[in-house]
Amino acid sequence: MNKILYVLDNNQSSEYQYNIVEDTIIFHFSINSSSKVKINLLTEGVQLYYYYSNINYSNHEFSIDIRHMKSNTHSEVINHGVNVFNKKLKYSVNGIVEKDCSGCICNQENEIINMDDGKSEICPNLIIDNYDVVANHGAYIGKFPFDKIFYLMSRGITRDEANRLLLHGFLIESDSIDVNRISQFLDEIQKI
Repeated sequence: MNKILYVLDNNQSSEYQYNIVEDTIIFHFSINSSSKVKINLLTEGVQLYYYYSNINYSNHEFSIDIRHMKSNTHSEVINHGVNVFNKKLKYSVNGIVEKDCSGCICNQENEIINMDDGKSEICPNLIIDNYDVVANHGAYIGKFPFDKIFYLMSRGITRDEANRLLLHGFLIESDSIDVNRISQFLDEIQKI
């Protein structure tokens, strides 16, 4: 059984530290906030799935360090942000595998959608001190592809509603999310 945590930041700066000793899923939602997150994987074979979704209206930064401190640990970090106005949004994402930790999987996916002409930056880093590791990262900054918006509009959906549908799918990625726990975040998506 996975341990599931929900975090919601709303117009604040926060720091979090998690020491993971059992399989864990963290859903972290952020509205116009900055966060610093440090996660230590402390038990051999433990798995972490971390989903970060944020809506940005001003200049903010999100940083996360995932440190694999035991062998055969597995992290999947998925960061999705929407930069609404012409502001700066920065992601600094570090996957760290210690020298004596073999058989680890360290993956990260980072995407920021600029709704306007915002200044976004993603710094994905993999700091790997062991050869027996699978580690991947990706970064995308841009707008929603026009072909997706066009497809929805060709089905009679307005441009605004097409953007809202895409935003919802982009920010609420997992079907296992308890939407009752994130109603404030869902309301914020409707305002964009």
